[in-house]
Amino acid sequence: MKTIRIGSGAGYSGDRIEPAVELAERGEIQYLVFECLAERTIAIAQQAKLRDPELGYDPLLADRMRAVLAACRKNGVRIITNMGAANPEAAGRLIAKIAAEQGISGLKIATVTGDDVREKVLAENPTLDDSARPARSMENSIVSANAYLGAQPLVRSLAEGADIVVTGRVADPSLFLAPMIHEFGWAEDDWHRLGQGIIIGHLLECGGQITGGYFADPGVKDVPDLARLGFPVAVVEESGEAVITKVEGSGGSVTTATCKEQMLYEIHDPSAYKTPDVIADFTGVTFTQVGPDQVRVTGGSGNQRPDTLKVSVGYKDGFHGEGQISYAGPGSLTRGKLALKIVEERLKIVGVKAEELRFDLIGVNALHAGTSDESMSPYEVRVRVIGRTQERRDAVLIGNEVETLYTNGPAGGGGAAKAVKEIVAMDSTLVARGAVEPNVGILEV
Repeated sequence: MKTIRIGSGAGYSGDRIEPAVELAERGEIQYLVFECLAERTIAIAQQAKLRDPELGYDPLLADRMRAVLAACRKNGVRIITNMGAANPEAAGRLIAKIAAEQGISGLKIATVTGDDVREKVLAENPTLDDSARPARSMENSIVSANAYLGAQPLVRSLAEGADIVVTGRVADPSLFLAPMIHEFGWAEDDWHRLGQGIIIGHLLECGGQITGGYFADPGVKDVPDLARLGFPVAVVEESGEAVITKVEGSGGSVTTATCKEQMLYEIHDPSAYKTPDVIADFTGVTFTQVGPDQVRVTGGSGNQRPDTLKVSVGYKDGFHGEGQISYAGPGSLTRGKLALKIVEERLKIVGVKAEELRFDLIGVNALHAGTSDESMSPYEVRVRVIGRTQERRDAVLIGNEVETLYTNGPAGGGGAAKAVKEIVAMDSTLVARGAVEPNVGILEV
């Protein structure tokens, strides 16, 4: 029975690089997938591309490719990644340059584009889901609108012999589904197998989460050697069933519990997980421990894919202004509370216009406001004031007022810090599937 081994080389843009090298060198995989694109990431990448047409790809693209290209070439491993972000073509050119620098030749690099639908969204003018505003009314603030592509343009790339496939916005599990379709010849309407493939992709897409990283909780759910956490491998069968494992000797663990937690991650309706390729049904999935760090995944299915594609819309939405300062020793909680009161009053005096303001004591109420036990004062607290404003000037004033506590506030303040960041907010809408036209380009090194 034919099987393929797919490794997950990254679960987000800033993820570790060493586990991917380990997979390329010792994972005995045929495919190495880097899933590095969050919703906000592509809007930020689009801003970078507007500043420089040769930018807009993932900032760690070069580092990752320099680390794994040689091993992947030596071991016949094909790479699939959405690190192209807002500029897959520039990403492809960069990879070609790196390959040439390393003396690697004979590579085919496919670039998948067509997910950028900003102009189409503005032309069709749909109402956005969260803001309930027509897209055209936000034209001056919208910086990106990217449709979630499915596996098919990646499958086409692999069929054309691509050793590396670089995409922009593709649904996360579809990156992993593509090699399954290509290797096993699954039909575009084989909803059962496609659903199973999406489930496997969902298990792999967050990298070290399924090998114990996000799972770990000391004394409750202990996981060994997290500093050397190994990233997951799926050994996939033509039937759509698979075994989740990792490189032997790497840190972490693969158990039915780690797999169950990852399967439930970011799932709204487990019976109808909508993707561009299929509506997956997770409800029949069963996990069985078949060996050390080996979990067999069976069950699951799928139904006909949606007629529409989700579009992630990024838009400018003002600024965050933030200031922090610490207090330690006897009475730290009392001094921290006084500091917050002072800043709250000062922001009124200087006329800061903020749409939202938070006044937190980190270690006391910053995460779960109103639920902490303050009967015993902590030895140290950190004051944080943060606000959302439409004007940069107001955001700057928030941090400035916290900083002035050095000499104008309670005794013993130290370690003050302040920052201003432009906000890129996210919204979503739907477009007809036929309105999105994926394109595949091939570069040869």
